Amino acid sequence: MTLRIATRGSALARWQAEHVASLLRGADPELDVQLVVVETTGDRRQDVPIHAMGGKGVFVKEVQAAVLDARADLAVHSAKDLTSTTVDGLVIAAVPQRGDVRDALVGSTLDALPAGARVATGSVRRRAQLADVRPDLTFAELRGNMTTRLERARDHDAIVVAAVALQRLGLDDAIAEVLPTRVLLPQVAQGALAVECRSDDDATLRSLRAIEHEPSRRAVDAERAFLTELGGDCNMPAGALATIGADGAVALEGMLASLDGHVVLRDRVQAAAPEEAGRLLATQLLDGAGGRHLVDL
Repeated sequence: MTLRIATRGSALARWQAEHVASLLRGADPELDVQLVVVETTGDRRQDVPIHAMGGKGVFVKEVQAAVLDARADLAVHSAKDLTSTTVDGLVIAAVPQRGDVRDALVGSTLDALPAGARVATGSVRRRAQLADVRPDLTFAELRGNMTTRLERARDHDAIVVAAVALQRLGLDDAIAEVLPTRVLLPQVAQGALAVECRSDDDATLRSLRAIEHEPSRRAVDAERAFLTELGGDCNMPAGALATIGADGAVALEGMLASLDGHVVLRDRVQAAAPEEAGRLLATQLLDGAGGRHLVDL
């Protein structure tokens, strides 16, 4: 059996696709796994902030289209790049074991940044939370592949990236500090991979069951349910992190903030089911903590 994996062409995306290919071959040595490289709008438009292009979908739409029109059998995404609702005709068939969820500073530690330091990040979530703990900081946009981002670190006091991206590319030595989640709550599904296939492709669905990591899936499902209930994607300063107990219970912490970081709301819930946890936490932040005003703005 041959499985064709649609992926973006960046070094990180290829690493992720090859990692899934390796997991599939490990589960079934008879599989022939091939990569189908797709260029996305997000890859072509390096000069435009992600939120200005419509959010997360700019990195995945063309890759998903390759699966829908049968140029590929499955797609591998950074789960954080997916919109909070699944595209018709596709299903997230597997979530392999999750990597590091945290954000990292390159160029300086947080405490060593001077007053008024300039920090580059394209994420409104990161900006809002950093502004909350360091109101003196100023911010600049940051786009491009990881090599480009690291090169741009020289032009700023620091940049912020996902720690897992540097770890997967063997660039750990560039990290000045991995920030604890109490300082920077991660983006929904950060550190996780999402493997999509057509919802009616029974053969591929069976193959992908072998690489599913149940605790990672439950965590990602809870965080995505939280984002769905908020009604927003990466243009909102929102983050979440789920942890799964030995009994499968979901502890979910979430954050919703104003763009300037002057208001940062955080709360935590526990529930038996991932979707229940996500809905409950969003409701508490929106209605219990006054976050609905932030969403309306």
